[in-house]
Amino acid sequence: MVMSAASSLRERARSPSSAELQSIPWLRVLDADDRQRMARILVVAHAEPGDRICRVGRAPTYWFGVVDGLLKMSNDSKGGAQITFTGIPPGAWFGEGTLLKREVYRYNIEALRRSTVAGLPIDEFHALLDRSIPFNRFVMNQLNERLGQFIAAREIDRQNHPDARVARSLAALFHPILYPGVGELLRITQQELAYLVGLSRQRVNQALRALQDQNVIRIEYGGLRVLDLAGLREYSFDNPVSKP
Repeated sequence: MVMSAASSLRERARSPSSAELQSIPWLRVLDADDRQRMARILVVAHAEPGDRICRVGRAPTYWFGVVDGLLKMSNDSKGGAQITFTGIPPGAWFGEGTLLKREVYRYNIEALRRSTVAGLPIDEFHALLDRSIPFNRFVMNQLNERLGQFIAAREIDRQNHPDARVARSLAALFHPILYPGVGELLRITQQELAYLVGLSRQRVNQALRALQDQNVIRIEYGGLRVLDLAGLREYSFDNPVSKP
């Protein structure tokens, strides 16, 4: 069943734990008063697989972030097929452009697995922008990095070879500024990656084995470890990374 943030997630909302608060990157840039205030206002909820946190055409009510789990950003084409834009791993906060313009969502955000999602009410988001220069800088940096990410996504769309598509898509998920909660190990299954990249699980498996042979990633139990982020970003079938 597809659920919206306005209904099921709001009903499950609770106050964040100390550990969950420590995982929120923008809290660290605030002064002590604002940090304490936001800790009282922030809410978290568990999203089940298939739950939609944001839905096309709905007005935003919260600024959302991923504490744990994995979400995806997508939309439906005119032909009815789903187009996946990107995955959203732990540490990510998203949708600030929509909140700034106070317009409706132009994309869906859906949980790929059971995930913990945090939310800051939209009015508090704007109030922070009005009074906190460090918060303004954080949001501005987010927007700048996201612009670069979507330019890179256009390049990924032009990658006809599956190995290159998987490499570039993985590199986007290891973005240290947009997704600081990932670190060097991304908790993701091959089926989840297949959903994000738009390939079969079998073809994703082949691509991951090829990337591992190039020593840019290592396949580990429950996830993927990046060994050479620059190599992932620059990987192409015509010019694969060569490691001794």
